[in-house]
Amino acid sequence: MKVLKRDIRSVNIRMVRLGLCFIIAITALCGVSVHATSYSVSSASEIADLSERLLAGDTVIMRSGTWIDQEIIFEGMGEEGKPIVLLVEESNGVVLSGTSTLRIAGEYLEVNGLRFENGYSSSGAVVEFRNGSSELASHSRLTNCTIVSYNPTDKDMDYKWVSVYGAYNRVDHCSFSGKEHSGTTLVVWLNDTPNYTQIDHNYFGSRPDLGYNGGETIRIGTSSNSMKESRAMVEFNLFEECDGEIEIISNKSCFNTYRYNTFRDCAGCLTLRHGNDCLVYGNFFFGNEKSSGGVRIIGERHQVYNNYFEGLKGDDYRSAICLMNGVPDSPLNRYFQVQDAVVIFNTIVGCKMPLMVGAGKDAEKSLAPVNCTFANNVIDKTSGSNHVVIEDASAQITWLGNVVNADEEEEELSDGFLLADPHLEYTEGMWRPASSSPLIDAAQGEFPLLTEDIDGQSRSEKKDIGCDEYMESEILISPLEKNEVGPYAYQEEPVLGIFNKAYQMKDMVKWVVDRRSICFSVNEASFLPINYSLYDVSGRIVNSGKITNLTTHIGIEDRNKILLARFVSKKQYYQSYKLLINNGMF
Repeated sequence: MKVLKRDIRSVNIRMVRLGLCFIIAITALCGVSVHATSYSVSSASEIADLSERLLAGDTVIMRSGTWIDQEIIFEGMGEEGKPIVLLVEESNGVVLSGTSTLRIAGEYLEVNGLRFENGYSSSGAVVEFRNGSSELASHSRLTNCTIVSYNPTDKDMDYKWVSVYGAYNRVDHCSFSGKEHSGTTLVVWLNDTPNYTQIDHNYFGSRPDLGYNGGETIRIGTSSNSMKESRAMVEFNLFEECDGEIEIISNKSCFNTYRYNTFRDCAGCLTLRHGNDCLVYGNFFFGNEKSSGGVRIIGERHQVYNNYFEGLKGDDYRSAICLMNGVPDSPLNRYFQVQDAVVIFNTIVGCKMPLMVGAGKDAEKSLAPVNCTFANNVIDKTSGSNHVVIEDASAQITWLGNVVNADEEEEELSDGFLLADPHLEYTEGMWRPASSSPLIDAAQGEFPLLTEDIDGQSRSEKKDIGCDEYMESEILISPLEKNEVGPYAYQEEPVLGIFNKAYQMKDMVKWVVDRRSICFSVNEASFLPINYSLYDVSGRIVNSGKITNLTTHIGIEDRNKILLARFVSKKQYYQSYKLLINNGMF
């Protein structure tokens, strides 16, 4: 039995959260001059007018309300650690509707908290990391933003919701749902150099079947540039009811990583459609009896390991794991032969077609997979008629250490398969090896680079078969729930939301600071307990905790990093000020 723990993920997704929105708004209200400047705006034209004046560390605050038909162009040149931030006055306080769009162009820019609803884009994507074809964004970020049902009346109108251009950009803690028209939800566009895009901790919600190609949720690259390196990272995202087409994720470039994502009730697959050398590991696929698929492999040197597949009722192209046949001398937009694929240490439970090899074989797609490895996988409780389907018998597969719960009379399998009950038990949200399982310490082959299991725990020297290593210790990574992704995930309260019901105090807490410590002095015991947070100039929390005594000392590494302090009493009071660090007093 394992102990569930979400700390590793909660640490990741608490980066620049509640503090950033809070600090900027309070700084503007206080009107105190600091190294950076805050501007309050109420239209796209006012944002554009600021573009020549914005400096690294500045903040533009969008006043709460409904912004109609606003074409926002956010440009500037921030610096590492000092981004220029476009921020809403309060969480969910700004709604962009009509034909509103956003363009981000420059370096070290951050857009935080926007919501697009009740509208559509009349030209281009809803959000683009560029302004025109030549002004791209780099080292920039879209966070805590929402696009919901931003659809035209004609479902055949093709536009994307987010188009990422440039390099080293990030889309995180956003929510995208209700896309009903043609066009991929989020696209990463390539040029001649790797982009290193990061897509993490987002919620991708319901998207109905489009009825034809073009309904992907994420696409990285295109057929024409699919042999170029992208090196994007897609991690810790939740996909629910993403049914737009067979490709939930469409990989069309090289050296991308897809890890720690959760797929629930999605009638499609994570498809390595074009490109080579991608990693797919640590993902959770739950079909819940829907015609869902898992991972479809096309191309060279892909590695698929440590994944969990449960209840997927898709078959053929939508098998839990599908290796396609290829086209001789394939053009970029067809099917390259599967070569040197490594499919190891996966767990497949309750699926209709766990493994398909040589899918799509016909007169054109005549090249079977070659030099591939299928090792140390476990297949159990299969709901279809076959555990392994070999569509093209000329496929060259090394079978090693796989366990399948079947009888010899049911299915004839080659060497490299043990027909046995793997003794899986349902604990902590998935089927795992019981203490009596023959999977324990039974993996064959060395695979020295496989050092962790799907839970983020270290593999023992004698590895277990399947995605999960049997051990009685804390689970570090687990399937995602909706409250763990998307805007303001893990926040106990909405940004600034407490001020709708709390009273501002000027002297609830007094304090003195020296080089290495702060002394808090609470005026009245009735205010206790008080939560405090200290923020740096970029909005990151550098220290936080709870004050339970009238006098409290805390240590700090460097007081010069601290810009603001916030105090919230359980008695519905709050206090916050900019810190005057130059004289050692607040």
